Amino acid sequence: MPRPINVEKRAELLQQVVSHLQQHGLAQMSLSPLAEAIGTTKRMLLYYFGSRQNLLAQALIANRPDAHAMFDDVHDTAGLRRAAHALWDAMTAGEQSGPIRMLLQLLSLAPTDPQQYGNLAADTVEVMIGPIAAAYVRLGHPPEQARAGATLIVSGLRGLCQDRLVTHDAARTDAAARRLIDGAIAATG
Repeated sequence: MPRPINVEKRAELLQQVVSHLQQHGLAQMSLSPLAEAIGTTKRMLLYYFGSRQNLLAQALIANRPDAHAMFDDVHDTAGLRRAAHALWDAMTAGEQSGPIRMLLQLLSLAPTDPQQYGNLAADTVEVMIGPIAAAYVRLGHPPEQARAGATLIVSGLRGLCQDRLVTHDAARTDAAARRLIDGAIAATG
């Protein structure tokens, strides 16, 4: 009988993997050099995560914004605006400011290597759009309009976040994020 997975050790390894990927990127991620860099072995990574693809998926899942927590309690336009601003703050100054680099890398790799990254990237986008679209629906918007508004918020803020990471222009991107959020809410309101 196989021994049970040490959940604490798995969580510790996952956090080390995430830290390494935030600093070194996803594109050339190989298990052996990754394992060496974080002080373990390829065999242990495979034991705890099964495959490179699953390890990458778990690293991304563990560190994406919890859109449900931010948007599930939205019941009015002001709440939607506050939640969208909270998402922007999390992406740029909060707990997501590090992991967002991994997400942006994943989304840039997906078009050129769809077999490796396509499904994971699409799932990552949908995890964000779904709860925001549900908030729009609760405000009385038809589902198609709700998904369009959610897409505008998610994709627009993600693009502005990338701009900010490249240019380091916080004032301009903050101002643009405010306009984007106001426009996305007004367009469906």
